Amino acid sequence: NNNNNNNNNNNKLEAKRQVDAFEESIANGKKEAEVAARAVAVMEEACLIKSLLEQSTGELDALLNGLNGGYVLPAPGGDVLRDGAGVLPTGRNMHSLDPYRMPSAGAWVRGQLAAKRILEQHQALNDGAYPETVAVAMWGLDAIKTRGESIAIALALVGAQPVKEGTGRVVRYELIPLEQLGRPRVDVLATLSGIFRDSFANVVELLDDCFERAAAADEPPEMNYVRKHSDLLRAQGVEKPAARLFSNPPGDYGSMVNERVGSGEWEEGDELGDTWVSRNSFAYGRAGADEAQGVARPKVLEALLSTTDRVVQEVDSVEYGLTDITEYFANTGAVKKAAEKRNLRANGKVGVSIVEAFGAEVRPRELESTLRLEYRSKLLNPKWAQAMVAQGAGGAYEVSQRMTAMVGWAATADVDKFVFDGAAERYALDPAMANKLRKSNPEAFKNVLRRLLEAAGRGMWEADPDTIEQLKDLYAEADDTAEGVR
Repeated sequence: NNNNNNNNNNNKLEAKRQVDAFEESIANGKKEAEVAARAVAVMEEACLIKSLLEQSTGELDALLNGLNGGYVLPAPGGDVLRDGAGVLPTGRNMHSLDPYRMPSAGAWVRGQLAAKRILEQHQALNDGAYPETVAVAMWGLDAIKTRGESIAIALALVGAQPVKEGTGRVVRYELIPLEQLGRPRVDVLATLSGIFRDSFANVVELLDDCFERAAAADEPPEMNYVRKHSDLLRAQGVEKPAARLFSNPPGDYGSMVNERVGSGEWEEGDELGDTWVSRNSFAYGRAGADEAQGVARPKVLEALLSTTDRVVQEVDSVEYGLTDITEYFANTGAVKKAAEKRNLRANGKVGVSIVEAFGAEVRPRELESTLRLEYRSKLLNPKWAQAMVAQGAGGAYEVSQRMTAMVGWAATADVDKFVFDGAAERYALDPAMANKLRKSNPEAFKNVLRRLLEAAGRGMWEADPDTIEQLKDLYAEADDTAEGVR
């Protein structure tokens, strides 16, 4: 009996091994088929690029044709690795960007990776929870330089992908099935600059169509935050609850937040957020609908801000960063402030992901760490300070502008005490530096002192009384110099 039992057990084990081996062979077969299909696609693309590159002799033909007054066919310029075969063959009348091919192949790859890491970044700070709504800044010049990376980030967050026709033009942003996506669809508040709104009407139409379909998708609300938020607004009788593309009124530009900070005409940081909201409550969308020309939909914007857990801003230039240009705090900082006031779940703290578009690595940074890095490498860097001062009045103006931006960031986010301490020590309390700034640009030097005193007066900077008195004395002297008294 024991022998029989052992034989039966052995037979069962052998049968199980055979079944496992069979299943493994099937799985391997599927993998091999997928790899083979991918290899064929890569080879086909390689052959296409090779044939297009072989047409490079057309450059001289096109040059001679143009010199003879002939017509040279237009085509988008770009890089083969970043933008794909659509930029070939060369020898055509190139323009900087074809808006009907956004996002480009390279931008789509980087945008997907950025979105993935933004979500991971948020989850790591929020016990694994996904953000319900992410505000993504879409600026015109950024979109041109990156071929639409900000668009790609928004699409990847909501769980959609570009669909191209035979010519390579994007004709639709298709929703990815939830089973394939593997996570909830994150809602997106797209904050459009005036240039983006005016330059990329086709992208605005495609995005609006995508959000409408996401809001109407037959999916559980807990797995589709676009639908969840739209359903709540629809139940309240709000029109166009799927509107997600917001900007200034038609023909208008700017948030006016930087103007308010520049003039000092504000009391609390929340006012700056409210200013942004009042200036960006117009929704845009598909042609033929009211949204094509822009319609004020403040209720939808307010609702989206109340669910915004994170803000995304791309930086496209290695030369200028968040601390250099006032538009960054006037938009990204102001959106953060507006969301923190309205999102009760966030407990007064909405994260900001900064994505650098000019580096090879796609690694979003938190706003606070980015500000610290920029201030240490520029404003507080003695080499940078000396280089600016050496440029005379223009350099002093650049220093002055960054001091104003520092107050703007302190009003809408957080600026560490060491930044104000270092700025005061380097540009105001250093006699040699102060003298150079005063001589080259008295008004710029006055603004440096004014912003430091303003920061202390508003409670942004806890400076000791002696430092405040020194700054006041310096300001009085600078004021006399500017007025010609001294």
